[in-house]
Amino acid sequence: MSTPSKNIAFIGASGAIGRILLAALVDAGSFNITAITRASNKATFPEGVTVRKSDLSHADLVAILNGHDTVVSAVGATGFADQKKFIDAAIEAGVSRFLPSEWSADTQNEAVLALLPLFRQKKDVLEYLQSKQSASFSWTGVACAGLFDWGIANGFFGYDIATKSATIWDTGDKKFTLTNQKQLGDALVSLLRLPEATANKYLYISSVETSQNEILAALESATSASWTAKRTTTDDEVSDGIKLLHEGDFGGALKLVRATGYGDLPDIGSNYAKDRVLAHGLLGLEEESVQETIDRVVREFKSVWVV
Repeated sequence: MSTPSKNIAFIGASGAIGRILLAALVDAGSFNITAITRASNKATFPEGVTVRKSDLSHADLVAILNGHDTVVSAVGATGFADQKKFIDAAIEAGVSRFLPSEWSADTQNEAVLALLPLFRQKKDVLEYLQSKQSASFSWTGVACAGLFDWGIANGFFGYDIATKSATIWDTGDKKFTLTNQKQLGDALVSLLRLPEATANKYLYISSVETSQNEILAALESATSASWTAKRTTTDDEVSDGIKLLHEGDFGGALKLVRATGYGDLPDIGSNYAKDRVLAHGLLGLEEESVQETIDRVVREFKSVWVV
């Protein structure tokens, strides 16, 4: 694939990550986008996005994917393994690039996979892509760790703007990287415009290199208030996460996802700025400000709720 992607088929566009990525493609204004959904999916999509309902059978996928040059996948956990059939259909349809549902923690890191065994399905998909790559078919994976502004706004990272309270792991000083939603979308658009430079590569991106204590201080500054901090430990959070998962509570998986950043764990590699080579030069991305991000999130929160 030597020319920039133009015709994009998107699977999983209605999910949390999918919506972020889809919005970036729409805003770019240079792509023809087809959202592929199950017949039962009632989601709505932005104007200009073609929606194709599918039973996700091989024959139906091949027919839909014909004429597309790239498939973007942002399927959730229940769809990780299904991506292999998407890949087979894409190859038969003549698609030249496949972007698997990474968009999260580093699935090339065995310490991450030991913590989150479900993510081994992601690694299996990537290895399947590698086995299928050829002169006419390539792939790109993107690891962004957690989504910073998204996870602060909705409380995922353990900061509650409404109650001005936080849960801090261990000392709170451990450094890790996170990515803002726009940065993730910009990375997707950029890599689609650089097909040769990004072919068959696993790329690392981030917006900020920070710590829990730095985020807490930024929130106190943005809200002009002292916050209450509850202390916990990596051991307690990981143990509780595993216990919840064994009980069938998916909330346990969310604790383990947080552990890929916060956790004081050997070889977890959560600081991409130090532990990996960032693709910022290649993709034209820049480091962002922790305080400016927090200020923006708090402003948006205040526009809806009284703080």
